[in-house]
Amino acid sequence: GALNFNTWFLFVQYACCFGVELTMNNAAALYFREEFGQSTESAAAIASIFGWMNLFARGLGGYMSDKLNEKMGMKGRLLVHTVCLFAEGILVLVFANTPNLAGSIVVLVFFSIFVQAAEGTSYGIVPYVNPPCTGSIAGIVGAGGNTGAVAFGMGFRQLDYKQAFIVMGCTIIASSFLSVFIRIKGHAGLICGQDDLVIGKGTLSVPEPEEIGEEDEA
Repeated sequence: GALNFNTWFLFVQYACCFGVELTMNNAAALYFREEFGQSTESAAAIASIFGWMNLFARGLGGYMSDKLNEKMGMKGRLLVHTVCLFAEGILVLVFANTPNLAGSIVVLVFFSIFVQAAEGTSYGIVPYVNPPCTGSIAGIVGAGGNTGAVAFGMGFRQLDYKQAFIVMGCTIIASSFLSVFIRIKGHAGLICGQDDLVIGKGTLSVPEPEEIGEEDEA
């Protein structure tokens, strides 16, 4: 799994969605307190909105990935994944440049939805990269989230909020273009290739449990 380039493209992209979620969990309350003069309690309550989107948005990303897969095959999964990441990056930049509290809260809601949805679309792709190595690939991609949180967290320590958000937003947008380079054997890419007719647009097959043969009974 670690020798597959697709694993590392997804690693970077997961750093730019789950890593962003972890970063926002730490930075959002401080941002609303310092930038908008909110009390600690109010800032924490506003920041918690980001986490509440987890109740449905991550599953929504996975659902959209499945639906696009039915219509377009792997190209559909890659397309919705790319759109979620790109929209997430744009919304970070909008959030950083929103001057009033009410507007920031509204943008935060949609920003969070796309962050969580991108996490769901990421794991809509992971099982197809190399099915026999799904466990190791899932572990590596998941670690990308923590890596992203550390990297973005360092940015917030070294830069002011607006600069840190701009760097984060531009990084996310750049990561969305990595989808162009994800090429999974037997499946179409984002802009070229075709799905293998044998594999088609279906889901992964699950191996049947081994049965005791007649020879063993004899």
